Amino acid sequence: MIQRFKLTQVLKPFVSAVLALTLATPTLTISAQTSTESLDYAMLAKIREEGLQRSQVMDHISWLSDVYGPRLTGSPAIKQASQWAQKKFKEWGLANIHEEEFAFGKGWSLTRFSAHMTEPQVSPLIGYPKSWTPGTNGTINADVVYAPIQTEADFEKYRGKLKGKIVLLQPAREVKVLDGRVVLRMNEADLQEVATTPVPAPRRTGRIAGSADDAGGAGFQRAANLQRKIQEFLLAEGIAAVFDRGSDSFMSAGGSEMTWQTQRTDGGTIFVQSGGTRDQNAGKVPPQIVLAVEHYNRMIRILEKGVPVKAELNIQAQFHEETSKNGFNLIAEIPGTDLKDEVVIIGAHFDSHHSGTGATDNATGSAAMMEALRILKAVGAKPRRTIRIGLWGAEEQGLLGSRAYVKEHFADPATMKLLPEHEKLAAYFNIDNGTGRIRGIWAQGNLGVQKIFAQWMEPLKDLGVTLIGPRSVGSTDHIAFDSVGLPGFQFIQERLEYNSRTHHSNMDTVDHVQREDMVQMATVVAVFAYNAAMRNEKLPRKALPTAQRRQE
Repeated sequence: MIQRFKLTQVLKPFVSAVLALTLATPTLTISAQTSTESLDYAMLAKIREEGLQRSQVMDHISWLSDVYGPRLTGSPAIKQASQWAQKKFKEWGLANIHEEEFAFGKGWSLTRFSAHMTEPQVSPLIGYPKSWTPGTNGTINADVVYAPIQTEADFEKYRGKLKGKIVLLQPAREVKVLDGRVVLRMNEADLQEVATTPVPAPRRTGRIAGSADDAGGAGFQRAANLQRKIQEFLLAEGIAAVFDRGSDSFMSAGGSEMTWQTQRTDGGTIFVQSGGTRDQNAGKVPPQIVLAVEHYNRMIRILEKGVPVKAELNIQAQFHEETSKNGFNLIAEIPGTDLKDEVVIIGAHFDSHHSGTGATDNATGSAAMMEALRILKAVGAKPRRTIRIGLWGAEEQGLLGSRAYVKEHFADPATMKLLPEHEKLAAYFNIDNGTGRIRGIWAQGNLGVQKIFAQWMEPLKDLGVTLIGPRSVGSTDHIAFDSVGLPGFQFIQERLEYNSRTHHSNMDTVDHVQREDMVQMATVVAVFAYNAAMRNEKLPRKALPTAQRRQE
């Protein structure tokens, strides 16, 4: 899932006509009686049997994560993962298998890393370099100093004092005992919340620049500019590296914009993202390493006692020039029959961050979509519409891959000049919320689809698929489609450890993937894709947005 902060969209509140809340049990019931969908139940039974009894989804995940992970956009690993996936697509008999490239900038990959505290005692350090930061030109052993630079005025306090040193910029952070909801399974309150469309809070005035309530405005930009200036100052001073202790802030439920929250775990789990640019200035920052907070705090406490600290550090990082285009989307499809010019797209982002192996973010989504097409081919499905898979690059850098694809094929949201393919898209379905099973789907503020989805879910209720969330949600690739008026949807998933442990962390590994949930997920996607491809009409659409709409 994309790394930036999530901001709830401005929504039009309405009452769902198809959800009935049953307070006696933790489920939302759906009524299909008002729908007139005609479903091929014999084929749906075949899809369920193949998906549930002969699933290959965990093998897909292991290849994508254990063998080819992590899959940072622009790195050799993501190209290797694409080559493997294309081979599988050919084995399954898919058509039109190809990559579509887009401009991304310089790629980056980590080839070697080690870190130890060497004084006053020897201790290995748990950590990862931030992506797009440079290496150390071999192993270094340097003094560690605490320099809490908070403003540009602090530059003069440390000018000429930091050369060759490893710098700690942050104070020690409290490590809390794990409490509350660390593993997120939907409870009754969550189920009730899904059925609502919250009225957005009024825009606040007189906000303090850089404060939490100004995170989406000038204050956020000012804070980013300050961080850039701090890195420029440290680079000019010739420091050896920066140690970062990460953050304990918990995240919202990301792609669902839910209010579910959880404590970020410590205990050696670290959350690592980017530390530099991908443009011509790539690498013009100090090496930056995120350490386990427990190891960072120890060094702060030692320094506060007046005892010197030294650390040994070796980072070997490689930048990859954009000789062609480093970004790509991977495309394949099952051709349709009588409505073959119309398309149903299922998609997930193929890229990941670099600290784990990109298992729950987002090999799970990519593998589920791959498995859905394998299931459909295995049961001999002959969809009326073409069913296409899109595995998107550079989602983590701002939905770059899906936005490039939408702009190339459907419309530019800046102008809203529609291309011929815009009329041909029947639906887009997305997964990007970890390993938890699908509980339903977000309607994305589209009143017309809710009765349709209600009937589609009837044969899936025994698998726990019962929820239709009326609201629009953001922060992942379906937004690229929704932003030009196409019917794009994100599935509702159980979050499990996604918020607390695996999202953008070194613990994003196959060991945290839940097999039963993945088997269910791929089967549900196959059913939705098949139903969308078989109905007489494309899914209803919302009104077209206006040009120059602000993108998330």
